[in-house]
Amino acid sequence: MAHRSISLPGNVVAITGAARGIGRATAQACAGAGMQVAIGDVDLASAQQTASELGAGTIAVALDVCDRASVARFLDETEARLGPLDVLVNNAGIMPLKPLVDESDSTARRQVDINVHGVLHGMKEALPRMLARNSGQIVNIASMAGRIGFSGGATYSGTKHFVVGVSEAARAELRGSAVQITCVMPVVVRTELSSGLPPGVIIKHIEPDDVAAAILAALRSPRFEVYVPRMVTPLVKLGAALPQPIREGVGRFLRIDRSLADPDIAIRRAYELRASQAEDALDGSEEP
Repeated sequence: MAHRSISLPGNVVAITGAARGIGRATAQACAGAGMQVAIGDVDLASAQQTASELGAGTIAVALDVCDRASVARFLDETEARLGPLDVLVNNAGIMPLKPLVDESDSTARRQVDINVHGVLHGMKEALPRMLARNSGQIVNIASMAGRIGFSGGATYSGTKHFVVGVSEAARAELRGSAVQITCVMPVVVRTELSSGLPPGVIIKHIEPDDVAAAILAALRSPRFEVYVPRMVTPLVKLGAALPQPIREGVGRFLRIDRSLADPDIAIRRAYELRASQAEDALDGSEEP
């Protein structure tokens, strides 16, 4: 699909898990660009507060991405109040960290429910609306963990590999239409989701605003792969071309493979409990 420049003012964007973190930063960037923004979050009170703080006609809608009917209601209300959907940002996600052998089945299921089915529900509900008008863009927030498996976050990495794969497949299915798919892959972002992780040595942690700016650029000029920061793009491409033993050796030497493996458990305790068990686990914070 050819790149084209898109004027954003007036366009309608719905963002999942947008009460805080990357979702909030993206909502703020979109509102600042003149877009009409709908924030969806399971924590409605926080979503309403965020919408009020952002102003510019931003609306807040209750949303549980694990429930497809809830996703449909979110998009229905967005369109009823703001107009036809132009952009869906599938952002909601959780990242409990623990060695795979120590991870409970319930924690693994919750990651799959939110990180996998949440994205599927958004795509399945948004795409028919967009295809009917032959216009629109879906932005799926994946992660560098969608290209590299990180020790300490095996299930999380698996869910983000899924996001990359389903994005690639959907893009192929949409070829010939004007509907775009974008897959955003940040490194570690400073949000509650990454609390307690050691600072990056070679690749520094980034801010939610950095991801939001990259998303906004991809809305103005649609493209499929968006790495944040951009400087990691050649590293990912080079790594993909290397034989597995060499790629793993480089990762160990640079300690990239330990990005998720040594968190401060005390600092992460509150987030881990909420992400694994609580009903308000969709915190809108991503990545890596």
